Amino acid sequence: MIDGIKLGNITVDCADAEGLREFYARLLGWEKVEMFGMPALKDSGGMSILFVKEDDYVPPVWPEEAGKQQKQIHFDFLVKDVAAAVKEAESLGAVKTKDQFGGDHFTTLLDPAGHPICICGE
Repeated sequence: MIDGIKLGNITVDCADAEGLREFYARLLGWEKVEMFGMPALKDSGGMSILFVKEDDYVPPVWPEEAGKQQKQIHFDFLVKDVAAAVKEAESLGAVKTKDQFGGDHFTTLLDPAGHPICICGE
């Protein structure tokens, strides 16, 4: 381990950095900030998510398909009421995926940039 190392932030590539920040700000209730000249969010504990606009951004395909853009990362969010959280996420612009593998444990959605996110029961 590198002495003193800690996670600084998570960076998410997308086609619309401001729009994706707004989606996650409304989903998580985190503070909207700017970091390194980019739209970002910060929680009360100091965790940050940066959103980077990439002109050639290609959203991942989920579930994965050979020869298609693969997901690089996904978020799992823990909630008390999965169904209520899914409904709220959908009202903010998330889309429930056709294929679901979580049973009663989690529901997979795509954020507005196409990244998979899972709403999981605590």
